[in-house]
Amino acid sequence: MVKPRQKATLVVAFVFTAIFAGSALAQSADDLKNDEKTPGDVLVYGMGYAGQRYSPLTKITKKNVGKMVPIWGYSMTDNRGAEAFPVVKDGVIYTTAHNATVAVDALTGKQIWRVAHEYPPETLRVVCCGIVNRGAAIYEGKLIRALLDNQIIALDAKTGKEVWKTKSPEPVSIETGYAMTGAPLIANGVVVVGVAGAEYSHRGFLEGYDPATGKHLWRLYTIPNKGEPGSDTWEGDSNLTGGGSSWVTGSYDPELDLVYWGIGNPSPWNPRARKGDNLFTEAIFAVRPKTGVRVWYYQTTPGDPFDYDAVQTPVIATIPVNGNPRKVVMQANRNGFLYVLDAKDGKLLAANTFGKVNWADGVDLKTGRPRFTDVYKGALEGKNVTVWPSVTGVTNWQHMSFSPKTGMLYINTAHVGMTYEAGEPPKLVPGKPSGPGTVKRTTVLDNPNIRGYLKAVDPMTGKSKWEMPYKSPNFSSTLVTASNLVFTGVMTGEFQALDADTGKVLWSFQTPSGIIGQPITWERNGKQYVTVMSGIGGVYALRAGDPNLANVPAGASMWTFGLFEK
Repeated sequence: MVKPRQKATLVVAFVFTAIFAGSALAQSADDLKNDEKTPGDVLVYGMGYAGQRYSPLTKITKKNVGKMVPIWGYSMTDNRGAEAFPVVKDGVIYTTAHNATVAVDALTGKQIWRVAHEYPPETLRVVCCGIVNRGAAIYEGKLIRALLDNQIIALDAKTGKEVWKTKSPEPVSIETGYAMTGAPLIANGVVVVGVAGAEYSHRGFLEGYDPATGKHLWRLYTIPNKGEPGSDTWEGDSNLTGGGSSWVTGSYDPELDLVYWGIGNPSPWNPRARKGDNLFTEAIFAVRPKTGVRVWYYQTTPGDPFDYDAVQTPVIATIPVNGNPRKVVMQANRNGFLYVLDAKDGKLLAANTFGKVNWADGVDLKTGRPRFTDVYKGALEGKNVTVWPSVTGVTNWQHMSFSPKTGMLYINTAHVGMTYEAGEPPKLVPGKPSGPGTVKRTTVLDNPNIRGYLKAVDPMTGKSKWEMPYKSPNFSSTLVTASNLVFTGVMTGEFQALDADTGKVLWSFQTPSGIIGQPITWERNGKQYVTVMSGIGGVYALRAGDPNLANVPAGASMWTFGLFEK
């Protein structure tokens, strides 16, 4: 029997616990909002909701970066591509492979826990463009990630124990060509995830889940049904196999409560089977995270024949526009144009090339539409054309960084063209391949010794302040710091630091495999560290036939670097 005084004490304790728990939950959400201002932790994909991949840390400088050494290396026990964005919380680094999630001590690299993820054999046969995973989200003590077989799983961050697992509702399955390779984004208390697989003739979508329980909250299809807005841009029933994947993580503006997400290519690659603008493929979406309602969109490549995915993470920043500060969303698109949009309403403010482009000679700022050339028109007619950029794009999925200090974007680019011919339109079956086999392509090079550049680009003009050439394009994302250092990986394995003002390489370290990962920087006990995944893979390494990559060994690992101390 509980006595009155004991009962009162229990009530007070319960109320105190509830208040404390509520405060902890609120603080957890605030941690995500303030991620870019708290460099001890790295909690959000892109080093902050804005996706700028910018750090205020200055302990590693141009003068001392040459003294950087590896602190530790950790084997992922995986021969697939290592593209994950590591997350750092309270001295622990969390990262992913396609088949595992791990937690390691940030200062020593010692494994704390590892969880393996097993798939049916058919899963790995239908993932289009590389067996990879790009990372996890951390929220309220849970590590949340997507799996290749379209399940979302939450693990206890301390132990790795499964908290919940949810399968994306039907008709999503491996049999219908869907696969989840991207990192989730936690926005306004909702887990937002995208999906890959446009090359398997289905309709793409975005989804929202409850982070506490895994409950499915909403789904926003990127391809309209008959009678819905945009359906008139699809000929016949071509919308039923229309593509429009959302396979790269977006960004979030808490003030406007808008998630910005890039939407990919239409299906099939052959445009003669889907005449029209093909909304809402090749677009940037602004979405309410609580409901999945699309507030605005901007389409970059109407009726795209060239597989110019518009999935690149939109970067949010306040920059000068016509002499006045304006909050914008910026995307360096695979099609070769750098877009600047008003963050609130999607109005097009600038669209300029940042590499070699010949399918359009510009973009009409009033209508937002490209000014198509005969190359684009000929491709739609089935003619053999030479087009720049190639299917690789001027940039691919890898992420640019933005420095509010220099006002520049730091973008890894490709310099590759292609011949292109779309033959007779294929007959499509949902879940069956609809990509490379539907068109003919061959690689075209201006200079076989230069297939890519790292560029410092002005957002409003697309012009480069400097360009650093590379024998192969870098598929690593970039990282920029307040000490004006740019970090990038090279496909042949070098991890490098460059001068953000000049492009000069100041430091380089050879990792065991090619780098296609996402560097981050963080601090612990007053010292600054840089972490990156090494491990070649992905579509370019697998299919481009780049001779520079012939002797690059596979094998995923994670590396952390710091300044040498005697």
